[in-house]
Amino acid sequence: MNAIRAFEAAGRHQSFSKAAEELGVSHSSISRHVRGLEDRLNVQLFRDLPRGIALSQDGAAYLAQVSPALDAIAIATEGLAETPQGTVTVNAEPLFATKWLVPRLGSFGADHPEIDIRLEASRHLADVARYEADLAIRFVPPGGQYPDSELISDAKLHPYAAPVLISKALSAREMLRYPLLRDRTSDSWNTWFAQAGGVDLADVPEFTWRMSSVLAVEAAVAGQGILLVSDEVVAGEVAAGRLLRVSDIGFREGVIIWCAAKALSGARRCGSFAIG
Repeated sequence: MNAIRAFEAAGRHQSFSKAAEELGVSHSSISRHVRGLEDRLNVQLFRDLPRGIALSQDGAAYLAQVSPALDAIAIATEGLAETPQGTVTVNAEPLFATKWLVPRLGSFGADHPEIDIRLEASRHLADVARYEADLAIRFVPPGGQYPDSELISDAKLHPYAAPVLISKALSAREMLRYPLLRDRTSDSWNTWFAQAGGVDLADVPEFTWRMSSVLAVEAAVAGQGILLVSDEVVAGEVAAGRLLRVSDIGFREGVIIWCAAKALSGARRCGSFAIG
């Protein structure tokens, strides 16, 4: 392996000196490894030039196969070396992380002081198979194929509002008197009104302003409108009296699943999966 590493570095740089500098060895060590490899393979890997060296045809062909192999070995080795020890990295979408995970971290830490939780909030895909996270939690469309994942929640979406804005249950038509809050990715209100009935969908207002889901919840708490949101996400706000459900009509837009890497389960449970 030392001879192959010496050859690969020399081939990339077309220089024994630069290869020696990269690997932290002497020029003569690189030369000795390369000449020994040539003797073992019975091929000439480099041609001597008036100034320096150049790969031979056999050497260029060998380098084209050796370099990717060494890169793959390096990536695999670094991946194992960087596997968290005593630290679990959890990647979740911002709303679920803020409203559901964070309030529970204190009790989890008290029960498991030996585990350090590193929480990342992101809507971007986390590939647990490459250790971008040990545990990924995502909201996905129901009925999809998510190999080896496990269901966390299939709670429905219901309309919620602050008591300072609305103090009782409303019909679908009564809701049209209030601002209907919407996050950046959801088109759920038309689905809700279609299920509720009693309203012509043409009367549902166009949405010209959107915000992140976290901000949409805060806007609802501040009394700025009605928000369609998953029950478990706002359970804390409801318990504290900051939000109340204004209709028992709800529907299931997606489910929340988790997917763990080798660090937790002993074998990768799943790799990448789409975000709903």
